[in-house]
Amino acid sequence: MKRRERTRQLIELGGLVQKAGLIELTDDDRAVLLGAFLGIAAKLRGVEREQALILWRRRGRRAFQPE
Repeated sequence: MKRRERTRQLIELGGLVQKAGLIELTDDDRAVLLGAFLGIAAKLRGVEREQALILWRRRGRRAFQPE
């Protein structure tokens, strides 16, 4: 991945963290955020992967819809 593409990807991912309200909800505690992300990764490695993806994708699409 080229540097410019990676930078754009990281900015977009940061925007998702902001849109979800995680910065405010965790008081910008990076250890809490990383722990939460590690929990998500563990779930995606488990047997509930497909169910989690379906649920999270549905929630995410709703969040992107105009209010």
